[in-house]
Amino acid sequence: MRLSVLIPVYNEADTVARVVARLRSVPLGVELVAIDDASTDGSGDILDGLCREGRLDRVVRHERNRGKGAAIRSGIREATGDAIVIQDADLEYDPAELPALLAPIADGRADAVFGSRFQGGPHRVLYFWHSVGNRLLTLLSNMFTDLNLTDVETCYKLVRADLLRRLPLTSNRFGFEVEITARLAQAGARVWEMPISYSGRTYAEGKKITWRDGLAALFHILRYNLLPPPGQWRAR
Repeated sequence: MRLSVLIPVYNEADTVARVVARLRSVPLGVELVAIDDASTDGSGDILDGLCREGRLDRVVRHERNRGKGAAIRSGIREATGDAIVIQDADLEYDPAELPALLAPIADGRADAVFGSRFQGGPHRVLYFWHSVGNRLLTLLSNMFTDLNLTDVETCYKLVRADLLRRLPLTSNRFGFEVEITARLAQAGARVWEMPISYSGRTYAEGKKITWRDGLAALFHILRYNLLPPPGQWRAR
C-alpha cells in the first residue's frame, strides 16, 4: 500500500528539510506532496530545491495564504497513493511512527487511523491550558460524533484515499481537524486510534495555533456536526 504524505508549509524554513529527510527514511513506499501556503521566509525556495533533488515528489503553490485546511485540500487533489496522511512541517510529529499507524488500514481493519498524543506515548511537557482545551474540544466533538477519541486535534490522521476524496471538506484553516472527524463519523468510517509520541514547540520556537483557534474550533464542531452537507459519501 502506497502512502501519500501531505506537508502543508507556511514559514517553516528552519524545519521543513529535516521533516522531508525523516519521511524519506521511513521504510514505506511514500509519495511526498508539499503545499506552500504563500510562505514569506524562503520555505518555497527550499521546497523547490528538494523537489529538484527528487526528495519531494511534488510542490503545490498557493499565491496567497489560505490556511492549513485549504492547503490540505490542495494536496488531496494531487495525491495518488492508496492512503493519505497529513504531516506538519514543524518536527512535532515523528514520521517513524507512520508504518504502525498505516497497518490497520493496510490490512483492512480501519478506514481511518488517528494518532493520539494522550494515550501514553512519550511527549515533551508544555502548556497545561493547551492540554485542557484540547481535551474539552475532543469531549465536545465526541458528544456529536459518538466516537470515543482522545485527541481530535492531532495532526496524524491517516485515511483511505478513496474515502478522503469523497468527503465534502470545506474548512480553510484549523477547523479542518474537527471537520474531517465529523465527516468520517457521518460517513460511517471505521476509525482507529493509536498512541504516538509528541515533541511540541513553544511559541518562541514557532508554534502558530492560539486560543483564538480554540474558540473557532467550538464553532466548527457545532457547524460541521449539526449541518452535514447533502450527498452520498458513505465509507463503504
